[in-house]
Amino acid sequence: MKQTLQVRLSQHLALTPQLQQSIRLLQLSTLELHQEVEQMLASNPLLDTEEEFTVTAPELAANAPAESGTEASAGESESSDAPELNAEDFGGTEREDWENGTEKDDFDGIRELPSSSSGSSGDDDGERESQESAELTLAQHLTQQLAGMFLSAEDRAAVHVLIESLNEDGYLEDPVEDIAAALSGDADEEMREDLLDRLRIALRLLQSMDPAGIGARNLSECLVLQLRTQAKSAAQVIAILICKGHLELLARRDMRRLMAETGADEALLREAQLLITKLEPKPGRRFATGAAAAIVPDVIVRKSGREFRVMLNPEVAPKLRINELYANALRATRGGISNSPLGGQLQEARWFIKNIQQRFDTILRVSQAIVERQRGFFTHGELAMKPLVLREIADELGLHESTISRVTTAKYMATSWGTFELKYFFGSGLSTEAGGEASSTAVRALIKQFVAAEDIKKPLSDSALAGMLEEQGIQCARRTVAKYREAMKIAPANLRKAL
Repeated sequence: MKQTLQVRLSQHLALTPQLQQSIRLLQLSTLELHQEVEQMLASNPLLDTEEEFTVTAPELAANAPAESGTEASAGESESSDAPELNAEDFGGTEREDWENGTEKDDFDGIRELPSSSSGSSGDDDGERESQESAELTLAQHLTQQLAGMFLSAEDRAAVHVLIESLNEDGYLEDPVEDIAAALSGDADEEMREDLLDRLRIALRLLQSMDPAGIGARNLSECLVLQLRTQAKSAAQVIAILICKGHLELLARRDMRRLMAETGADEALLREAQLLITKLEPKPGRRFATGAAAAIVPDVIVRKSGREFRVMLNPEVAPKLRINELYANALRATRGGISNSPLGGQLQEARWFIKNIQQRFDTILRVSQAIVERQRGFFTHGELAMKPLVLREIADELGLHESTISRVTTAKYMATSWGTFELKYFFGSGLSTEAGGEASSTAVRALIKQFVAAEDIKKPLSDSALAGMLEEQGIQCARRTVAKYREAMKIAPANLRKAL
């Protein structure tokens, strides 16, 4: 085999550490940037801050609307002093049978927002309750109640196991039998039965706690638990009957079948329906949403005369500088900065400050371009939103489309209409009779308006909504209307119809 040498010329893009850091900082959210800055300050003595860097701005933070697509999560901490649960600790007790119901899914007719009637601790101060929910996780809230109960160590341990088995909505997803089997291990049959009995009693204790409906195995049981805490009345009895076995009929607004199945007249059914719609289908929800971090805008838009002023939120921009004390000490050493082991950290600090500044400059430039393109929205609201794609802004600013995507992800803009993720201002367009295009955001806003103004006894079908859009000069197929309606969590016409 003959060996030869060949010379090839090729080009490839090498990302320097500085460029890699710039790209990474650009895609970080405000909170992630804060963490990055804190880590850099802790690891690099050449980097310093001019003043305290904070990321909270209560006067600027606002609740983002559903369109912003923001998500937040609340971490749950496990109690370190929780009693251990062993199969040997249990004795025999009576068993409890519970009714089975429908699957644990929301249905139209039960409101999504937390209900004040879904259990109360007796505190009339709503603001304080909200603050407490924001500070506590669901598990911590239940554990506090458990601490005030006079229970044996075995019962306390059993309830604690069930608390730790709840999902974020407050449901017990795993059957009690499965939990008992996992805990009992190789124990004999009698000990397994004792453990199962103990857990069933513990479930009854858990379901008596606040919020009402906690520890339910399905939606039916959750609603029934809440109804049982209310004053007894004819409407309450019918509501319980519906929740136990006729939720599907209620969801379909099948009034005739409901009257036949329950024996109630139309007026009584309406009272029962009103009770059910005030219940909370997800008892643990207020603890998950209460602990969510407030959205702090990166950019603020203010109207000044006929113009819109776009500025960075000073509360989120870290004020960094080089530590001159260390830098001067380096310069004074023999051989200067280049021969010092800290010389690399000085260069790293300079790069970091420059990349932070570049990140905010890019966010501001993109935001200004968005405001200029979407002036109609800032003046008249979402009905005036125009179609806009990332490439348009990228071409205007001379940036790559991927850079615009990074800038508009997890960055927020505070406007007179609310706080929105920058991605909210981008959307496809639908053709109009005039030959132009209407933004999909504006079309969704129109659909929402039409539904809000409809006759609840004769709700608008998707075809009817498409026809009304066509009257406005917007060509939108029925399937597209259905897609937009579902994205806005608006039920179909048959489920929006009042009894």
